[in-house]
Amino acid sequence: MTINTILPEQELRQFPAFTQQEFDVFTVPGLEPRMEALIAHVRPKLETAGQLISPYLSALCGEVMYAHVAKHARRTVHPPHDTWVAWAPNKRGYKAHPHFQFGLWESHLFIQFALIYECDRKPLFGDRWLKHLDEIMHAVPDHYVWSMNHMKPEATPHHSLTRSDFEAMAKRLREVKSSELLCGIHIQRDDPTAANGPELGDTVTNVFETLMPLYRLAVHS
Repeated sequence: MTINTILPEQELRQFPAFTQQEFDVFTVPGLEPRMEALIAHVRPKLETAGQLISPYLSALCGEVMYAHVAKHARRTVHPPHDTWVAWAPNKRGYKAHPHFQFGLWESHLFIQFALIYECDRKPLFGDRWLKHLDEIMHAVPDHYVWSMNHMKPEATPHHSLTRSDFEAMAKRLREVKSSELLCGIHIQRDDPTAANGPELGDTVTNVFETLMPLYRLAVHS
């Protein structure tokens, strides 16, 4: 059976748009009111995105990729400053695995590959990254961004990083247990793409396909 890795036009038309209302959820004061706004206005769109992208990513990765929408269940005082849906090859969770994310802060959407603090494949990825450094540097487009902290909205443009910067990032992943790595794109809240569902869905699939070399580097034995 041939697996189609292109998101069908019909499903692209169903991909949710993100308006100022969704971004403004993160200005609502207080944990409970913000969570109510997030659940009402943002979470349904992330659930839809998760369902639409899962078959595409499963075909692309060659294994079932399950969608996990952030619940923020552990928060008891501080309201969340961002939220997301993540895809990983594990039905129970994603944090311990290399995964893909789509989500938003008040300022922007993010579409990215991620290795976060709970993932035990970071040392292996760091070693492989050092061996394939030039290949990875050329595979990632200049307008993509890198971060080593998923708790902060800021990221560094690919074009501004040197070979020495990438070597340092890879060594940190290999040696520091709490290290993280995120790579992808940011779409500012006032970018027309954010409010255009089909265009946004097409962007998500294109970014994930571009980031597949990173994912394969992380998951292959």
